[in-house]
Amino acid sequence: MLTVDFDKLGLRQGQRVLDLGCGAGRHAFEMYRRGARVVAFDEDAAELENVATMFGAMRAEGEVPTGAEASTLTGDALALPFPDESFDHVVASEILEHIPEDEKAVHELTRVVKPGGRVVVTVPNRFPERICWALSDAYHEVEGGHVRIYRIEELFARLRKAGLRPVHRHYAHALHAPYWWLKCAVGVDREDHPLTKLYHRMLVWDLMRRPWLTRAAEELLDPVIGKSLVVYLHKPGVGVG
Repeated sequence: MLTVDFDKLGLRQGQRVLDLGCGAGRHAFEMYRRGARVVAFDEDAAELENVATMFGAMRAEGEVPTGAEASTLTGDALALPFPDESFDHVVASEILEHIPEDEKAVHELTRVVKPGGRVVVTVPNRFPERICWALSDAYHEVEGGHVRIYRIEELFARLRKAGLRPVHRHYAHALHAPYWWLKCAVGVDREDHPLTKLYHRMLVWDLMRRPWLTRAAEELLDPVIGKSLVVYLHKPGVGVG
């Protein structure tokens, strides 16, 4: 399940891209499949082992074009181990809401993208996220959990202060918001509740089959209850080749 639209990002084959806080690697895999030179970066070394294994499997199965590259690196988003202007693009999906010093993280990701490059940031959308927080403390009061709910003006102010200029935004995953409301209502750690199990089966079915009805419904609902806010930004300067 992808949150980022890589056509809107302007991703092209051969470009060097950082997936900051890559987690399980869903965006890194798609960028690798599209022929980018990807660095999957995260603080979780165990998670990155799985990402590296998947990169290897993709290579072995011939799923990536000639020239595509992929590597993993463990580190701290507040002190990225890369020189200035190292990447054509940076993806930071669902990471800033976990970081107390988010302005420092934004400064770092801005530092490592080239002038003319693009950044895409995704965070939980305020309205559905507030419902989750209201329904369950356990949803966010965990180690490494969400430390804030962004107002869009607050997020944009942080990004502009770092030197980025927003160029487009949209919302994603409206069908996933009710799932998380159910999880929060019945207990986020409960895997056996019939309502959440049933809804999860529907989400998996939708992901695999992508029927027109649910696709149309999500497109209509995304601006209202989309689980994620997705912002595409430009770093002023000479265009990336």
